Amino acid sequence: MSTGNSKRAVTRRTLLGGAAAMAGLAAARRLIAQPSTVTNPEELKKIEAALPARAPAVPRRARRLLIFDLNVGYGGHGSIPTANTAFTLMGKKTGAFETVVSRDPAVFRPESLAQFDAVFFNNTVGNCFEDPALRQSLVEFVYSGGGLMGVHGTSVAFTKWPGAIEDWPEFGIMLGARGANHKANDEHVFIKLDDPTHPVNQVFGGQGFDYRDEFFRVHEPYSRDRVRVLLSIDTAKTDMQQQPSYGGVVRTDNDYALAWVRQYGRGRVFYCGFAHHPSVFWDPKMLEFYLAATQFALGDLAAPTTPSAKLTPAIRAQEQLDWRLVLLPSPATELTVFELIDKAAQLGVLYVGGSEQQKVGGGIPKTLGNQLTNDEMREIRLKLDSAGVGLTAYRTTHMPGPKDPTNVVEFIRRSGVEIVFSGERTYMSPAARPPELVHLDEPARDNQMDAVLQKCRRANSHPVVFMLEHTDGVARSIEAFNKAVVQLANGG
Repeated sequence: MSTGNSKRAVTRRTLLGGAAAMAGLAAARRLIAQPSTVTNPEELKKIEAALPARAPAVPRRARRLLIFDLNVGYGGHGSIPTANTAFTLMGKKTGAFETVVSRDPAVFRPESLAQFDAVFFNNTVGNCFEDPALRQSLVEFVYSGGGLMGVHGTSVAFTKWPGAIEDWPEFGIMLGARGANHKANDEHVFIKLDDPTHPVNQVFGGQGFDYRDEFFRVHEPYSRDRVRVLLSIDTAKTDMQQQPSYGGVVRTDNDYALAWVRQYGRGRVFYCGFAHHPSVFWDPKMLEFYLAATQFALGDLAAPTTPSAKLTPAIRAQEQLDWRLVLLPSPATELTVFELIDKAAQLGVLYVGGSEQQKVGGGIPKTLGNQLTNDEMREIRLKLDSAGVGLTAYRTTHMPGPKDPTNVVEFIRRSGVEIVFSGERTYMSPAARPPELVHLDEPARDNQMDAVLQKCRRANSHPVVFMLEHTDGVARSIEAFNKAVVQLANGG
């Protein structure tokens, strides 16, 4: 399925057909009552025989996965019913989740999405829905802590098809890539495990493997500065000259990622490019891989999401220790949110905090709070994403509560903030393992960084979030923190 407007892209599969199909929602709604599932007894036996016996993680609570399989302007991949059936049976057998399969865009209304822990866009080619309110609902669902999964054709979801004409750039950013150029639909490639010990990759036992499917060559916004790559084409072992080719299949950086995870706000995102053939979903190893990915997206399987290109020794050590360093604004420096994000990126810090007194900057004259419009919040999301930085903490004079007139709770939801400070009190958004909070400003001033970190290492078996204000000496403090963390992670 090339993203080019070639004759083959139009004719190689049956399209929905004609002007009536391209009208969008009206045609889509007529399909709502017929979700696609496997009816062939032989195929069903293959799926059942391949189902994992158990889930890699124990669910924290009952989980619900929304599977959305609508295609617009395109007839749909033959693997869609197989995936729907495999995921539904896999959830039932392992007790990891239950599924709801739909192709009705109305399921993306806020009150509907609130019933689910994650959304799986199952090979959804074309412009699934254009309603701005539904799109806003989806991005806020993910950013506030929901899960998002996509496979294969999802990389051209929310594009006008044929041609993959972009219609919602933020969806591509949220997912991690765009594009569907490829070679033969049974291309033979060798797959490299870019992150062999990652929890989602455990089924492969640290070993790469060869596979046949239709493998997409994705393009922008894909970047290892954005995503944690799990699997990619091993170009040293794969014949990269295989033909035929459809669209631009050569990347100048020789980086052909096939699967990754990432974080968008507090949301957990997973994408895998190979899911073209139904046989993928009766392959026992692939079902185990997808089960782990689903539990990650649902919030039950803890897994790191730091982008691959940002994995410095200090960041790897923080991941090993389950620690995070957050750069907070200082009243003395009066940095805007955008300036603080830039400073954090320059200093190699992955998280920042904000304040209700802090100007946003970047052409937005307001302070950081719920008075920001949806468009302004989007600009903040995109600024954070482009810098590879997360907004995780927020200082306010109004502690969140049900009768809060300033709508701090609503801002927390929209912004993906996890930790809120109000005076001496702290509010934590729900998390699997609430972290301990440690302020490092005083230890940094007193040259006690090593002692404080060693004490935290001895005392804590749960996550720790370290807070450090941006002051003139912050670069030295961060250098001392990084050095000490690496030593502790190495047993020092």
